[in-house]
Amino acid sequence: MRPGLFIHLMSIETRKLFSYRVDFWVTTVVNMVVTLIVFWYLWEAMFQESGASTIGGWSLPGILTYSVLISLSGRVIRGGDLQMAISTDIYEGSLSRFLLYPSRYFFFKYAQQAGAVLPELLQSIAMGALIVLVYGIPTEVPVTATSLLMALPTILIGHLLFFMLSVIPQLVAFWAENVWSLSVLLRFITMLLGGGMLPLSLFPEWAQSILAWMPFIYLYDFPARVAMGLVTQAQWLEGMLLSLLWCGITALLAVPFWRRGELQYTGVGI
Repeated sequence: MRPGLFIHLMSIETRKLFSYRVDFWVTTVVNMVVTLIVFWYLWEAMFQESGASTIGGWSLPGILTYSVLISLSGRVIRGGDLQMAISTDIYEGSLSRFLLYPSRYFFFKYAQQAGAVLPELLQSIAMGALIVLVYGIPTEVPVTATSLLMALPTILIGHLLFFMLSVIPQLVAFWAENVWSLSVLLRFITMLLGGGMLPLSLFPEWAQSILAWMPFIYLYDFPARVAMGLVTQAQWLEGMLLSLLWCGITALLAVPFWRRGELQYTGVGI
């Protein structure tokens, strides 16, 4: 796919989301306020109940910062409202027209995903800046301008990885009548095992050793720790390379599903 076409497809999806600006921003603000309130009362209650100054190596300000970053970056990584776009094309029969285009289908769909996630990225940056202005940055958290700049490509690669992980469950639509539950299951597993629900340092050591070799850590935990300045540049570079490697592995795993699915596809829709 030509870069110009990729950018054009991105801009179309971005303009669609900005068509309803009030709803776009009100929904984000309400969700963020509710999330912050839940995080605050949850972790404060846990620290008061335990009577400890740290839990899993985290202080209260540190774990609150981690939770906020997970919430902000997670919206970008999960990719907006197009998480079921591939399975929808299969079910509705609209995949047929994409197969006739001179561009590869998955590049086309990822361009749409990237366009949908751009406003989410802008929202997350704006909300993060507002939170910093209102509450400041805890002294226990070594956030720097460099760490924030390093976090940006980490989050974008995390978005690509989540997209690739979501492809296989959606391709099951070639054979199954409904794959919504598979996508929900994928989201739950990635959040649980990737640090989206709680820091991975709270897991048993044996579980942490296993999770360190899995792709889920690069979706939530790794980008948040990079933004917090808890990852060295060498560790960051290693993590970026491993996350890209996982993107390639998941792409290869999706190939046989796609090729067999094309033989099943009739294009009639439901």
